[in-house]
Amino acid sequence: MGSTYHGVTVTEDYRWLEDARSDQTRSWTKAQDRRTRSYLENLPFRDAVRQRVAEVLMTEPVRYDALRHAGSAYFALKRQPPKRQPFLVVLSDLDDLSDERVLVDPGEIDDSGPATIDWHQPSPDGSLVAVSLSTPDTQDGTVHVYQATSGELTGAPVTLGTAFGSLAWAGDSSGFWYTRYQSPGERPDGDVGFYQEVWYHPLGDALEEDRRELAGVFADNRIAENFLSASPDGHWVMDRVQKGDGGHWQVFVRAQAGDDWWLAADVNDKVTYAAFGPNALYLLSRLGAPHGKILRLPLRAGATVAHAAEVVPEADMTIEGGALASPLAVTDRWLWLLDMDAGWSSLRRFDLHGTPAGPAEVPPGSAVDGLVRLDGNEVAYATESFTEPRSWWRASSQSAPRLTALRTRTPLDFSRFEVGREFVTAKDGTQVPVTLIAPPGTPRNATAPALLTGYGGYGISLKPRFDPGWLPWLEQGGVVAVAHTRGGGEYGEHWHHAGRLAAKQNVFDDFACCARFLIESHLTTSERLAILGGSNGGLLMGATLTQHPGLARAVVAMVPVMDMLRVELDPNGTFNVGEYGTVNDPELFQAMRAYSPYHNVKDGRAYPAVLLTAGESDPFAKAYHAKKMAARLQAATSSSQPVLLRVRPGGHGPGSLDERVSELADIYAFLFDRLSIDYRPTADRHLKKD
Repeated sequence: MGSTYHGVTVTEDYRWLEDARSDQTRSWTKAQDRRTRSYLENLPFRDAVRQRVAEVLMTEPVRYDALRHAGSAYFALKRQPPKRQPFLVVLSDLDDLSDERVLVDPGEIDDSGPATIDWHQPSPDGSLVAVSLSTPDTQDGTVHVYQATSGELTGAPVTLGTAFGSLAWAGDSSGFWYTRYQSPGERPDGDVGFYQEVWYHPLGDALEEDRRELAGVFADNRIAENFLSASPDGHWVMDRVQKGDGGHWQVFVRAQAGDDWWLAADVNDKVTYAAFGPNALYLLSRLGAPHGKILRLPLRAGATVAHAAEVVPEADMTIEGGALASPLAVTDRWLWLLDMDAGWSSLRRFDLHGTPAGPAEVPPGSAVDGLVRLDGNEVAYATESFTEPRSWWRASSQSAPRLTALRTRTPLDFSRFEVGREFVTAKDGTQVPVTLIAPPGTPRNATAPALLTGYGGYGISLKPRFDPGWLPWLEQGGVVAVAHTRGGGEYGEHWHHAGRLAAKQNVFDDFACCARFLIESHLTTSERLAILGGSNGGLLMGATLTQHPGLARAVVAMVPVMDMLRVELDPNGTFNVGEYGTVNDPELFQAMRAYSPYHNVKDGRAYPAVLLTAGESDPFAKAYHAKKMAARLQAATSSSQPVLLRVRPGGHGPGSLDERVSELADIYAFLFDRLSIDYRPTADRHLKKD
């Protein structure tokens, strides 16, 4: 079986694995599962590894995310093992948790299977909160509105798929603008999950009475993604519209009391983020400024970027960006900017006219997330590092940043591990940062086992993250290395663009150079090196595996993309064209064919040990990618190293804590076995002293 592209015929033997419902595919997948289970269950230390992973993840610290403020209340998602899912809490004071209440717990509303909170948005007066809930098998999302005081449902749920969308309330809390897909029958079955639109819902009205407000704003609105927000004064609402995942944006605005939206910034204006301020819209633009600059646009009907003035010029530091990042917050008097330097964060403050007011306190070597305006002149933001868990800070123009009660406490002690950043010279001379997390005094005598991870795409930066899941590796004397390759956002737009489309090969070259650095600096050897990545990082693992089969002893590719020639045919594939390209373009086809992992497996080559994972219901990286790659590698390799496939029933990531424990335990058992690590339980070595 095969396809012809621009006169080039590409043949393959495993396309039948793309049909997940066929008896042949189901039988093959079950056989693979038995093979993988047999291998893992026969490892003598597997139970001990699983026990340790469970101990670590079950003692994972209480953590707060997605902080919101409305009226006199604060809302946040709280993670508290052994609860399996985050739940929504409400409290009245960030400095006192005594009146914290659970508002929505997915584990207690288990009507149709395990649910997950996708996002939440309180009404301006704080009396209501809209919550999107989805199940692992659909990940579509249904919006429910709850009373903030009682937790009772109000009104009918919005059931047309909003998990990857957003919502903005009217200023008087009487209704909301929300994103949804079209009703069944309005589009062909193949377009389910596309053509996202913006509608308005008045509370108390039937959904059939909702009005469509924005649709078809892009030339190809099939892949439009809408991000809604409302101004703090309740007078304006904004829709940032992204065309797929390629970084192309439009900004639409309307007066809440008016009828018409207008286009404030078009794709060519390169406005990648916007936030409301007093009587103005503040825009993060990368037009002629790859590190980012800030424009101030006075709010009046019909105002566009042409009417904006620059208030913060481009600097050496990169302003962070991305669809889900919040790099900009505006209070009544101050403008706050989140900066990025090779993955590490800092904050700058300005008055509303762009006069610098100095940096805000951020612990060194940390990441900042969740920058959010609270009220008046106050903002909140979260920090964490590789060795310190997440804590929320609050700051205003009148006070220095200070920690709130929403700080994470953990019995796990990472303080003894050392974190450093080094720079690797890539194939073309580019300096690529790599972060090393290691036990103290790790010798450079080529004996340490090393685990190298990376991502390299979509402008996503690998920021410092407190991850208890690293502990079972580190306490066996292992080193964790994080490669900040091109394709990410560590140095801004140019760093991203140097690793996308026809330049994607730079990502794989950078990663291979980071691996060689670990070997040439005598930290480890190829026989003691493992590489691991997921999703787009799984593609990175596949390309490294096929281009440098002798570089690492073991490879873990989680929910990967492996067939670059057919990925755009997947439901989510169209969104990825801006990052990967399309086979319809002759030049991009040649580039994608050259690195597509599945198409570059060579018969008779000795490949290292490989563990591939997949989610059978994954909407982002279809399970067939891992299946086809496993089949091709098993048929081609001349080595005795195992090629294993682990398929779970859920989506893109483990949905529950139990699933996380199971998957991580299997990964570590596989790596310890392949790298000949003599696993020794260390259950109480890394606990803090009372």
